[in-house]
Amino acid sequence: MKLQLNGASIDSQVTTLADLLIAEGFGDAKVATAVNGTFVPALARWDHALTRGDAIEVLAPMQGG
Repeated sequence: MKLQLNGASIDSQVTTLADLLIAEGFGDAKVATAVNGTFVPALARWDHALTRGDAIEVLAPMQGG
């Protein structure tokens, strides 16, 4: 299915947000996620089903000041 990941179009056969993170190499990284502009907590990713056209944002924390 076609998805948007951090603004880039991708084609993936995953069904959940957690599966997408694994497939795209994020694995166990500490990241924040949102689907269609709505924050998805880490514990809810396995239950969050994706549908064609969803826009997913994955953000990693940054250090600095």
